Amino acid sequence: MISNFGAESVAVTEDAPGKLGRHGGGAQASPPFRPRRRGIGWAQRLEIAVLSGPAILMFLGFVIFPILMAAYYGFYRWKGYGPPTDFVGLDNYVTILKDSSFHEALWHNGQIVVLSIVLQGPIAVVLALLLNQRMRAQSIIRVLIFVPYVISEVIVGTAWALMLQTNGAINDVLRSIGLGWLAEDWLANPELAIWTLMLILTWKYVGFAVILFLAGMQNIPEELAEAAAVDGASYWQTQRRITLPLLGPTIRIWAFLSIIGALQLFDLVYIIWGQYVASTAGTSTMATYMVVEGRNAGNYGYGSAVAVVLFVVSMFIALVYQRFVLRRDTDGALTGGQ
Repeated sequence: MISNFGAESVAVTEDAPGKLGRHGGGAQASPPFRPRRRGIGWAQRLEIAVLSGPAILMFLGFVIFPILMAAYYGFYRWKGYGPPTDFVGLDNYVTILKDSSFHEALWHNGQIVVLSIVLQGPIAVVLALLLNQRMRAQSIIRVLIFVPYVISEVIVGTAWALMLQTNGAINDVLRSIGLGWLAEDWLANPELAIWTLMLILTWKYVGFAVILFLAGMQNIPEELAEAAAVDGASYWQTQRRITLPLLGPTIRIWAFLSIIGALQLFDLVYIIWGQYVASTAGTSTMATYMVVEGRNAGNYGYGSAVAVVLFVVSMFIALVYQRFVLRRDTDGALTGGQ
């Protein structure tokens, strides 16, 4: 009896851990504490609905509904008034994909995307590093760099269009200082127009990148730079080894915003080059193509189809960028760094 009881106690101990041990006398282990999940009450649900309801309604009314309507009108040949009746199916989309003018506009958007990142990124980083140091008139310099970003696109486009004309201020200044041989047709020359556009875009939007990078630098602990200085690192070594890597998430967010903005670029191109010069000068974009071939041509169904294509292209690039570039940043935010 004693041996059998001992064997049974051993078996119990081996089969059911946490109960009486082999030597007996042990207290039964309590299960791990699991906090109960408290459900959301009706009061909290009502509060969430009241606070988020207006934003959801505006999002549905001003984003989702126009997208659905554009997709609907894209299947018709529609003049913009009355109910659409001339159903053409996918003919509008087939025409878009075969149109060489749309191919050129798409290519120009691709150039603007790449050049915006290549030109604005390094300039903004250098300016942000310089403005992150203590200097005289630091606040004034920051404001002056940011001012072009807040100026209306209409004002910027009109001012640059007047200055860059053949007899504009830029060529007059060049002639007055003896550099008249540098005077060019900055707007109509296809070899120069895209670079003229990039100059204007860089002047206007680099201030936004600088402010964004300066904000990101404020979150970098000063102790890291102090420790690097103690170890003998120079200023530029500290920036290259510490500041820039820690500024990576901010740079990637800025690049994402820059890409989306470049894909949807319309106002400056349309104001400076107009609907006819933009295509011949090599600065047309998908958005200008949509307006010229849609609204100005009186074919709102075709313009709606172009809008859908522009939306699909932007959405595809945004999803790819988020999947392969922003994933580690978003994963870290969602997991709380664990």
